[in-house]
Amino acid sequence: MSYEFLQHYWCFIVSLLGAILVFLLFVQGANSVAGSLGYTEEGRRLVYNSTGRKWEFTFTTLVTFGGAFFASFPLFYSTSFGGAYWLWMIILFTFVLQAVSYEFQNKIGNILGPKTFQFFLTLNGIVGPLLLGGAVATFFEGSNFIVEKNNLIDASAITPIISRWANASHGLDALLNPWVLVFGFAVVFLARSLGILYVMNNVDDEDIRCRGSVRLLGTAVPFVILFVAYLIHLMLKDGFAVDETGQIYMEPYKYLHNFIDMWYLLILFLIGVVLVLYGIGKTIVSKDYNGGIWPAGIGTVITVLPLLLCSAWNNTSYYPSTADLQSSLTLQNSCSSEFTLTTMFWVSLLVPFVLAYIIYAWRAIDSKKLTKEEIESDHAY
Repeated sequence: MSYEFLQHYWCFIVSLLGAILVFLLFVQGANSVAGSLGYTEEGRRLVYNSTGRKWEFTFTTLVTFGGAFFASFPLFYSTSFGGAYWLWMIILFTFVLQAVSYEFQNKIGNILGPKTFQFFLTLNGIVGPLLLGGAVATFFEGSNFIVEKNNLIDASAITPIISRWANASHGLDALLNPWVLVFGFAVVFLARSLGILYVMNNVDDEDIRCRGSVRLLGTAVPFVILFVAYLIHLMLKDGFAVDETGQIYMEPYKYLHNFIDMWYLLILFLIGVVLVLYGIGKTIVSKDYNGGIWPAGIGTVITVLPLLLCSAWNNTSYYPSTADLQSSLTLQNSCSSEFTLTTMFWVSLLVPFVLAYIIYAWRAIDSKKLTKEEIESDHAY
């Protein structure tokens, strides 16, 4: 295994975790439309108890995604999580609010009332996907940071900080870029669409299923419009390329060239898009079909995966800097040592066993549809 192979391998693993995380945002998406999807108080409880069975999967994947990034590409972790900390702190805070809200919304002695915690669930359902989508968009649009590795060997430096944010917004400035918002809201509406599909499949309630088809159309249309708009922008924009000496330069149509050069990613991407549209479309037109979450969910993973790989493979800077072009991060200048990546490679061979356990646990949890009678139990949210 060469050092270059290990760099690309761990980029693939991190991208796969990111793609799975985007799929699991169906929890946030369903919570953001619980009021209109459930309509009644009993209906809303059905939605929250449906997503409440899965929120741990999303949170765990988010933490694992961050941990894998830290171990394999520590300079990205220190630059993004350390510099853009307001962006990441808001994301983490809303996820903590989500966990608390599930447990306390209907507890005896809740002086704030159920609606307060349901508002927090809705807040997480909108802000979480929006900011995570915005963070992903910065892989293509760039972020405002500066990397100064010489600080490590500068004896006069009071604090040997390698990277710093170039302004006081610490990540929130990304939201001033309209294309970051376009992609962020595309993720919001994708999460809502997946959430509706999941609840329709998981809950045994005819009213929610009928209402879900109408709500699905209202979320799928803006998702398709926003995603297609950003995709056209991405294919036509200049990208951040890396030459043989490690210098960063702007290349016209870079991401279009990446998909052409790596045609296998393009094929995977197109298959994923078709699966997402199939899952959504068939659910809308067929009253008896409620299994759309599976083609749409699998399609989401295999759409997001090549999109993330397109931002890093084929001599591309996956975390470009708009403040200093040569500070942009690449697979080569931001990764861990060869020894670390090799050791982690052998550990990663256990991942299929973990995935098998997750599938087993998922099937056990969803062995039967959620009903109104079940939410009257002591273990209901």
